[in-house]
Amino acid sequence: MDRKFLTSKHPLWNANIANWEFYIRSYLGGNDYKNGYYLHRYILESPEEYDQRIRHTPVDNHCKNVVQIYTSFLWRVPPTRDYGSLDGDPQLESFINDADLDGRSFNTVMREVQMNASIYGNCWVVVDKPQTNTKTRAEELQQDIRPYISIYTPENIVNWNYRRATSGRFYLDMLLLVEDINADRAIVKLFTEESIATYEVEDYEKEYADGEAKLIEEVPNPIGRIPAVNVYNLRGNKRPIGISDLADVAFLQQSIYNDYSEKEQLIRLANHPSLVKTPNVEASAGAGSIIEIPEDLQSDLKPYIIQPSGQNLDGIMKCIQNKIDAIDRITHMGSVRGTSGNQISSGIALQTEFQLLNAKLSEKADYLENSEDQIWSLFAMWQDKDWDGQVDYPDTFDVRDWANDLQFLQMAKSSGIKSETFNKELDKQIAEAVIDDDQMIKTINDEIDSARGLRGQFRTTEVEGQTVGGEEEETN
Repeated sequence: MDRKFLTSKHPLWNANIANWEFYIRSYLGGNDYKNGYYLHRYILESPEEYDQRIRHTPVDNHCKNVVQIYTSFLWRVPPTRDYGSLDGDPQLESFINDADLDGRSFNTVMREVQMNASIYGNCWVVVDKPQTNTKTRAEELQQDIRPYISIYTPENIVNWNYRRATSGRFYLDMLLLVEDINADRAIVKLFTEESIATYEVEDYEKEYADGEAKLIEEVPNPIGRIPAVNVYNLRGNKRPIGISDLADVAFLQQSIYNDYSEKEQLIRLANHPSLVKTPNVEASAGAGSIIEIPEDLQSDLKPYIIQPSGQNLDGIMKCIQNKIDAIDRITHMGSVRGTSGNQISSGIALQTEFQLLNAKLSEKADYLENSEDQIWSLFAMWQDKDWDGQVDYPDTFDVRDWANDLQFLQMAKSSGIKSETFNKELDKQIAEAVIDDDQMIKTINDEIDSARGLRGQFRTTEVEGQTVGGEEEETN
């Protein structure tokens, strides 16, 4: 294989690699973010001063918070699966419990896939099967030779090609990925419909290097299809590039990061003013310090202090808060991420934001559902079967504000409406807002239905199977 082809990059990869690196650093935060050097550099600022400012500037990681909130909602209720003809396959249970041959369950792997897709916009899943010399299915079962999942983020998928079938559908007919890389060489895998080849390429990152491309292994592709699925977060306008949840949030986070640097500099300068003096003046910093000046010093050269006003600090804080509000507005998380100081008070606005968040989560779940169908189809092909099962992700995500709902229900409860049915229904909804156990809720609802009821101002009792109205007044 030509070395130039193995080191080639797709134009869309070249156009998006900088954004992908920015998104993953914004999500990881910490030193990964600081090493990206996302602080704006001052004019005439030395490298040492710039590095010191980076070390002193904290990172308020909104990107990680947004991704984790989306993930927690999406996986709060796991998807349901009907495996169809695969049900009963002895290798199915092993695959579900250890999908990546690293001990992680299929749900755990799909959760990681979803998080990567949320960060990058899309994530690749390769469903492969180890090559073996076994001749029977029984020998495969004995050695646990079965399909498994490998996850690749877009940085590792360096080249690809789509072709249109006679039916009009686009399909993948070439995929080039970097499996491992270091300073000296890279392991590159080339998938085609006919074969799966693995190469070792020397000096991979050097464009015009004279290194060799050595074929390590090449095996036939028994399923006649590239076993890769591109899992979208949201579809973009270029195949196979998706839209990241951090496309706007990451830049707002960078702006907040720079604002924190300005705030730190302002506090530092306001509390520790700069002293302007001639070289002959002896001065030391700190409280109660003494400044000695020559007796013959000219009056216009006497030392003085430059101290900026701290009034701009409030403006910077308001600017940061406005950007945080913008992040909440973009991600529809104002009520989820908000604190008591800036929660949305309007019930209509709160309900509308919940509906927008629910719609976004439902769209993301639809893409996951479609991608998982393709993954199971590849699994079935490796098992010489057809996928006729079904995957169902939740269609709606209940993101109600239970604290406000509980307050509203308690107010309705104290309204004094003399209706047995009304009060029982309120009791059930209050229990549902407090208890998060379906079996316990069912027990509580049965107890509420079987409890003594109210009729006007009288309490009903049961005597030998007959209900008799008593004269005892209701006591609260």
